[in-house]
Amino acid sequence: MVDVASPDMASIASYLDGLSHGTRVDEVRSLGRRAQARLFDAAAGFRALSLEDIVPADVPDMTGVRHLGKNTLPVLTHFAKVFARATDGSEGELMGYNASGAFVGVVVGPGYFILREHSAEGELLVDYLRLPPSAPSGWPAILPNSARLSRFVYYNMQDVLRGVSKHVTIGRATRAGKDMSAWFALCREDLTPA
Repeated sequence: MVDVASPDMASIASYLDGLSHGTRVDEVRSLGRRAQARLFDAAAGFRALSLEDIVPADVPDMTGVRHLGKNTLPVLTHFAKVFARATDGSEGELMGYNASGAFVGVVVGPGYFILREHSAEGELLVDYLRLPPSAPSGWPAILPNSARLSRFVYYNMQDVLRGVSKHVTIGRATRAGKDMSAWFALCREDLTPA
């Protein structure tokens, strides 16, 4: 559905919304570089994102919500972004970090960020230029994005997020305000009670 000149975003959204959580994650993690780039472009202006799409209103403050993803890096392509609402009154913002496994967490760092509205209407900005003042219990220690090998991964970065479906977003990385040839797709974890 994505490997066409002009992807039909309404059909893609309907298809993804109709899948089970596991199958939806599999579909997101099957997207290669070209498919992610095409999906990002096609998603411009399609589905306005809000912070509640990322962390629903009924999720308690300081509770992490995982968005399972796939990026277009040559290695370590599966990861998750974990988001939470702070208790310090940071209205209009969420905080988060990248969960990429123990090795990456130690060598590179957690890549903390603030999520906020982007200047483009309906888009969100993952802002690595700002760090949360504190993190929920159980999250990794907050490190500056200039520390360790994080300097080469998260430093001076911002990611633009666009809506695809109820659970799926597509993003593109920027560094120092310039678009990079790096995309990622995310699928919010299933929050339905068992």
